[in-house]
Amino acid sequence: MEEASLEVPTRLIRPVRHGNAFEETIERLLQHIKLGLFGVGQKLPAERELSDLLGVSRTTLRDALAELQKAGYVEVRRGRSGGTYVAERRIAGLGGSASLDPAEVTDVLIFRAVLEPAAASLAAKAALSPRQRRHLLDSLADVAVAPVELYRPKDARFHVAIAEVCGSPSLVAAVADTRARVSDLLDRIPFLEPNLEHSNRQHREIVDAILRGDAEGAYQATLDHLQGTASLLHGFLVSPEDSSAAAPGAP
Repeated sequence: MEEASLEVPTRLIRPVRHGNAFEETIERLLQHIKLGLFGVGQKLPAERELSDLLGVSRTTLRDALAELQKAGYVEVRRGRSGGTYVAERRIAGLGGSASLDPAEVTDVLIFRAVLEPAAASLAAKAALSPRQRRHLLDSLADVAVAPVELYRPKDARFHVAIAEVCGSPSLVAAVADTRARVSDLLDRIPFLEPNLEHSNRQHREIVDAILRGDAEGAYQATLDHLQGTASLLHGFLVSPEDSSAAAPGAP
């Protein structure tokens, strides 16, 4: 059986649900941009292909892309290499923070703690091809050298890559959806650069465990890594009572 492409993210694009095609098209496109599946400066698939993948009309797709262009997420280029490209944007989480809903944070973190360590364990148990091993290492290298403004999309892409080598499209979709939710939460809190070195070291430990076939080690390394994210999000949680009781300028 021919091995599916690991470099082309179009296979992760699923048709939108019926009912709110325009809104859901925007949601799906933004999700893939936040996940880093469509990276900064990358050209989106041709209009006909993208509309087919999303299961929407080309008119709906054009309307959605027009709104994303207005918002600065994509840009249209003319000429021989023309098309729609992902624009450079300042990551929302780089400055200031927004409120976090405790129930939403808890829901996402619990589901992620069940899903991603299991994916890493499955990846370690799988008979990975040289191409799959290279895909993991390339994803690891990309996030390790990513500048601050691109770190979160590259980080998300790394976690999706682990699911990709497991051989289950349903698992990939679940991890991608969950990681998109995590990215949305992280965009509401300040970006802490000192955390990057620790995070990158944990990424390396996860990949090392997967490549040596250590399922238990991969599971535990991933769980430890996710706990760091959980700690950050819990640390920035502020309940309405806390915010109303705090005096201006209070720490």
